Amino acid sequence: MDGNGTAEGLRLGSARARWVLLATVLGSGMAMLDGTVVNVALPRIGEDLDASLAQLQWTVNAYLLTLAALILLGGSLGDRYGRRKVFVIGVCWFAAASAICAAAPTIEVLIAARALQGVGGALLTPGSLAMLQAVFQPDDRAGAVGAWSGLGGVAAAVGPFLGGWLVSGPGWRWIFLLNVPVAVVVVAVSARHVPETRDPDDPGRFDVRGAVLAALALAGVTYALTDVSSAAAPAAGLLGVLCGVAFVLVERRTPHAMLPMELFSSRLFSSVNLVTLCVYAAFSGIFLLLTVQLQIVSGFSPLTAGVALVPITLLMLAFSSRAGRLGRTVGPRLPLFLGPMICAAGVLLMLRIGPGASYWTDVLPAVTVLGAGMTLLVAPLTATVLAAVDVRRAGIASGVNNAAARAAGLLAVAALPALAGLSGSAYRVPAEVDDAFRTAMLICAGLLATGGLLALLTIRSDALEPEREIAEPNCGWRCDTTTPPMDPGHPVDRAG
Repeated sequence: MDGNGTAEGLRLGSARARWVLLATVLGSGMAMLDGTVVNVALPRIGEDLDASLAQLQWTVNAYLLTLAALILLGGSLGDRYGRRKVFVIGVCWFAAASAICAAAPTIEVLIAARALQGVGGALLTPGSLAMLQAVFQPDDRAGAVGAWSGLGGVAAAVGPFLGGWLVSGPGWRWIFLLNVPVAVVVVAVSARHVPETRDPDDPGRFDVRGAVLAALALAGVTYALTDVSSAAAPAAGLLGVLCGVAFVLVERRTPHAMLPMELFSSRLFSSVNLVTLCVYAAFSGIFLLLTVQLQIVSGFSPLTAGVALVPITLLMLAFSSRAGRLGRTVGPRLPLFLGPMICAAGVLLMLRIGPGASYWTDVLPAVTVLGAGMTLLVAPLTATVLAAVDVRRAGIASGVNNAAARAAGLLAVAALPALAGLSGSAYRVPAEVDDAFRTAMLICAGLLATGGLLALLTIRSDALEPEREIAEPNCGWRCDTTTPPMDPGHPVDRAG
């Protein structure tokens, strides 16, 4: 065995281990940054490409749709064909789709390219953590994941500032073009320094029917909610619901299903996923409409609107680990109740954000309270998901929760503007945006309060006892702790 420990796994701190961390952080950070900065760029994209609100919603949702539908399948491909190989393919795919986004002459081309980006994200996202779990020695895995989380958190903090600067300066196309050189570095480092790994016990079966039905169900419902006035909306919604029912029936009868339905026999697992659906639907709606409100109504530049969200990430970076320890000490029930309630209070404070709003007196207090609630919530939520099932199934449980968070964000971005009365080109009219923003924030506060009450009524205080080891080799790719909700396409994870 050499100094890196490559015979039995890499040692944290060795030269090769640092290269592996660089590849995984840059790869996952590329997808995370993209999700963060797109929201900031939406008003400028709409102006440049003469897009309607529904088309801007699809700019976000096309990515979330393919990502949510294919992320579990993407992890299975890595297990069978090689995690590094699938990760590198995902990075290349993501970069190619990003280049198409950057060159998109019309909003339709941009939406199609964003859907392709989601496919790349579904291949690379599970691979980044899978490689860490597979190539590091068992006693160094937790440290490697912690380093990955911390460095990824720095990327999340930089994202809004970088996105705002690019949109205000060189232009919104650079938020996509920037991915290309990053991808070149990731591919070069991965090819030279990341060992190939795969699951020797992988059954070699892929739930293609499940993935197709999931994609059709999400696409149909999303279209019906986004283009609610369209003549095709009722048919699309019905098709989506029927495909959703078929998906459940198929998953119940399919060996090695993408979504093992027996997981939901655990009341705790079902409950915590319901909480996830509520809170991440709210988070996605908040981050979508807040950046629009700040720019269109309050007159903030894209840079200032992006920087306005940085306190949330900084709070999560500073205090998430302490929140995780608190959850283990007092049990998850209290943090999962108080966290969403504090978030709801922060959202209600956002009702102060309007024409001529001051960052220091109107925006900062609201995002600080929201960030405090998210910090209290995220780590116990992730730990409870993993504690809800046997340790050997912790990986798939985390993957399912990750997909649930993304699907919640997808449906919220589709439905919330219509529920708030915003459609067509009204997002360019300050008075229309202001009215819709206030309605939407009340809806989001209600979703958060519902999530908190669900946690209070259905989650036991002793759910984390005895404490389980969640970073073991059995986790495979799916030990994918869910990312900071700053990224609407990439939600619960770096906080654990």
